[in-house]
Amino acid sequence: MDMKADAEAIYIVDDDPAVRDALSVLFNMEGYVVETFSDGDTFIQSASKAVPACVMLDVHMPGRSGIEILKALNAENYPAPIFIISGQGDIPMAVEAIRNGAFDFVEKPFSAETVLERVKESIAITRQRQDKVVPASFQGADLLTRRELEVLKEITDGASNKEAGRTLGISPRTVEVHRARIMEKLGARNAADLVRIVLGHPSAG
Repeated sequence: MDMKADAEAIYIVDDDPAVRDALSVLFNMEGYVVETFSDGDTFIQSASKAVPACVMLDVHMPGRSGIEILKALNAENYPAPIFIISGQGDIPMAVEAIRNGAFDFVEKPFSAETVLERVKESIAITRQRQDKVVPASFQGADLLTRRELEVLKEITDGASNKEAGRTLGISPRTVEVHRARIMEKLGARNAADLVRIVLGHPSAG
């Protein structure tokens, strides 16, 4: 079954009715169509049939956890940005979520303005990047995800975590997670190593 795109829909997946209501009001006021889900299975059924503009997914869910939901969706290749909602003590879990394809994470308690700004930014950036392919012709490039290649390009162009985050619409902490993952996959010890790997292995031909 082909997935239809629901360009103005925001999917909110959270077992806390107060969070669902607060986010629903926020996005409705901005003109988005909001669909809410209190468990992962119902959400996965909908998300595999239609692609919303953005997904807000709680990391702690009854039944499937947020991480399991990301894996079930193959989030790294899912066409819409998926934000993980996490409490302040959930940083290791948020890191795990990013490694499993989450676009970024927002920490509770969050401000409405910040959430709205980051969601709008993520939707715009995701639409822009759908047509762009980051060329990669160095040894180990095939080990990296599309998002990791984008982060690597920023790093090797000399951008700081903050600058890279601004360009890619993600938090500096999320850039750090990708950076650590890239270095691990490529066997680099530091940023200079990364540059050498990228520049030192030109494509054959």
